[in-house]
Amino acid sequence: MRILQFDVNNVSYEPIKPEASVYEDITKEKVSIDDVLVIFTTVEEGDDREMAKKAIQDTDSFLKKLARKKLLIYPFAHLSGSLASPKEAMQILAYMFEEAKAMHGIEVWKAPFGWNKKLDLDIKAHPLAEQSRSYGHNAAEHKTYTKAKPTSVNTAIVRKSDWSGLPATDHRTIGERLDLYSFQEISPAMVYWHPKGHVIYRMLTSFIRSLEEKQGYMEISTPGMNNVALWYVSGHAEHYKENMFLFDSDFGSVGLKPMNCPSTILIYKSRKWSYRELPFRTAIFDKLYRKELSGALTGLFRVKELTQDDGHIFVTEEQIGDEVSMFLSLVKDVYSAFGMKFAAKLSTMPDDHIGDEAIWEKATESLKSALDANNIKYEIKEKEGAFYGPKIDFDVFDSIGRIWQCATIQIDYQMPIRFGLEYAGEDGKVHTPVIIHRAALGSLERFIGILTEHYQGKFPTWIAPVQVRVISISEQAADYAGKIYLLLKEAHIRAELDISDKTLEYKIRDSKMQEIPYTIIVGKREVENERISVRTRNNLQKNGIGLDEFMKAVSEEINLRSEKLSY
Repeated sequence: MRILQFDVNNVSYEPIKPEASVYEDITKEKVSIDDVLVIFTTVEEGDDREMAKKAIQDTDSFLKKLARKKLLIYPFAHLSGSLASPKEAMQILAYMFEEAKAMHGIEVWKAPFGWNKKLDLDIKAHPLAEQSRSYGHNAAEHKTYTKAKPTSVNTAIVRKSDWSGLPATDHRTIGERLDLYSFQEISPAMVYWHPKGHVIYRMLTSFIRSLEEKQGYMEISTPGMNNVALWYVSGHAEHYKENMFLFDSDFGSVGLKPMNCPSTILIYKSRKWSYRELPFRTAIFDKLYRKELSGALTGLFRVKELTQDDGHIFVTEEQIGDEVSMFLSLVKDVYSAFGMKFAAKLSTMPDDHIGDEAIWEKATESLKSALDANNIKYEIKEKEGAFYGPKIDFDVFDSIGRIWQCATIQIDYQMPIRFGLEYAGEDGKVHTPVIIHRAALGSLERFIGILTEHYQGKFPTWIAPVQVRVISISEQAADYAGKIYLLLKEAHIRAELDISDKTLEYKIRDSKMQEIPYTIIVGKREVENERISVRTRNNLQKNGIGLDEFMKAVSEEINLRSEKLSY
């Protein structure tokens, strides 16, 4: 049995038509539920009532952690390939529904089994909002990967994932067409960055680094695995264990890190601090690893290996407001560069919280004051803060109106206490700092997926993998084209050279298909006049342009991170 849990503001579903040979006899009507935990449930071969009961007991514990009183059991056959028969699955789900109804003080719904349903989710943005669970063991799958020998038969898994059938607007389709990235079955849900895709990855990290350096961040890096003792101190072993890769090693039980904060804290804890040295702003771009169910994975949007533009700021209470304001200015700079608008949400103290309410009130007021001072409108989400502190989340709007929760800033009083963090105050006494957790883009992988669809592959020149392609019309123009190519490279403009004997029409069409912002065309006339012709991916062309003029305009466009082409 496999379960994917979502803590949602609202879920709505509407049965459309039966899709299985066995389905429930229902009255078709749209259902809408607010503030509910949704468990997408796949029943596999061999699942029994004991396993189903354990799943509901775990769900009950999770509901209590979240202080939720509503549960929706949603049949979902996409988390596994080894499904139970429809009849068996429907019986197990019905049993789970009855077990859940017996839980004290919980309202329970069950979406109809065997139906094709129109579904809409508004997921709450907090660290525990998305969780996965698995029960039982698929013996056949285990045998395939643990007992198989390295023969030619097994080369079948050394292949890339097949995205055929996806719409042309999907980032996986665009990524394959532009040769940006791929996914290989040998490394499920982990990205293989091709040279062009890695340019985008590097440009994003370079962009964020430049903004963070101006604000006084210092970049760090920490080991990718730690003894599980660290995760017990941080609380991840209790709240996040199901999403961690854990295994035994020669130095005990270890886990690949799913979050940067615990190991970042160890750097702070490695020496003594004075109030004069705070705030201490850290940035980190390490790889993180999270165990996700296969049915929840969607290209770059949800992966098992990811990188965040993560940051942790160690501050005194008095410094919270100023640091939040600095981050808000960074968020404005980031999303204006991509022509994206955003909306802020302030989440307040939940019923199930840790710490003194007076501290919560002070932290929440700091967030409100910073938003007001920066003239940022915001929505208040009552009781939706993390269990350790209030937060601001940012919904970002892409070019077709979709909403993505990306940037976040969270105030944390609890982890410094758990780790015993200290600094010497101005009064000579020992004090506990506050940690501000923040990210502007969130997962770089996810954000690149968003950008790919936002721009439909037509990336602005500053982030485009190839900014200019130089093509020659004739063999006589090849040397001139080569010189132009070298001058572009010297000017730090990402360029390609095509002096092949293919037709001009083919070369121009290929450049357009690759969404290259500018194509320089040189032939006999351009050689004689020492000029160039420039064609944009929007099919606009200018002839007789000086190369210096062109390079100056494009370099300025790149430096300004302009969304508009210069020509």
